[in-house]
Amino acid sequence: MSVFVWIETFGGAAISSSWEALGAAQSIAEALKTETVAIVFGENCAAIAAEAGRFGAARALTCDAETLSEYRLESYAALLSKLVADCKPDAVVAVATNRGRELLASAAADSESGLISDVISLRVADGSIIGTRPAYAGKVMMEMTSNTATTFVTVRGRAFLPPLSDASVLPTIETVAPEKIPAQLQSTVEELIAELGSVNLADAAIIVSGGRGLANNPASAPGGISGEQANIWKAKDGFANTLRPLAEVLGAAIGASRAAVDAGYIPYEHQVGQTGKVVTPDLYIACGISGAIQHQAGMRGSKIIVAINKDAAAPIFKLARYGIVGDLYEVVPALTEALKKKLP
Repeated sequence: MSVFVWIETFGGAAISSSWEALGAAQSIAEALKTETVAIVFGENCAAIAAEAGRFGAARALTCDAETLSEYRLESYAALLSKLVADCKPDAVVAVATNRGRELLASAAADSESGLISDVISLRVADGSIIGTRPAYAGKVMMEMTSNTATTFVTVRGRAFLPPLSDASVLPTIETVAPEKIPAQLQSTVEELIAELGSVNLADAAIIVSGGRGLANNPASAPGGISGEQANIWKAKDGFANTLRPLAEVLGAAIGASRAAVDAGYIPYEHQVGQTGKVVTPDLYIACGISGAIQHQAGMRGSKIIVAINKDAAAPIFKLARYGIVGDLYEVVPALTEALKKKLP
């Protein structure tokens, strides 16, 4: 038997959180006294498989067929399901990105297997894999398990540590053939490339987030813009010219509250909260965010929370370790300049 771990890639390289998933897979494999097998599809898969070996995978199953050159659910799920049927692993693990969630859900359905999702810890008891995840906006922890032969598991980003890398380790790499899928089922890939220099929100160790308070920008909107459109312009300017410079100094990602996203200040992919991304950075700086329970559900696992808000009664201050009551448009630029002097 074995434990599979899908190594998610982008642009011919593994995303960093895939090594966290490999760490989670190894914890299961060690408890079950079996091996970890990396599953790598697409461009540059042989080199990525070798890297997986350095992180502890005993074997790797790879396929660089043209149909797998870009991520497509149909072709990826068909091959993963075939490998599960042939190899019958104890578990299949992936990080809980959008791709990881849909791929494992599809393959689990194809395999008629159980799926436990978005877990922050794993253990094995009496041969069963048990995952723990937060529920009810993080107020309680729930345990999930599966009674099927193979258990599919998605793990929350930054919940598990990646294994230590050992350059001397070489895995056994096997090439597998792709599965054929009907032409009418094939999707078209429309890839949105992240802005140069930006940091992935799920992987970020530091996040600078903004809320509706960004609309209180003292800068004047261009002539002819008024009302809510002026608020949108001010908030967008605030994200670009106030929060982003701080994020660049810290090497941070930009996040946002649902209120800011719903108001059109920033795209949805930046949303943190119950209906956005759940993040657990080392440092979370909330600027102009009141701290609704739905937002707290997405960031309360942060190691250190800093809140900047003019309203001293804002709920975010109850969650924050450090709070600054003040205008973010005065505090953030001053903080940015101070950090520029202190940081290399």
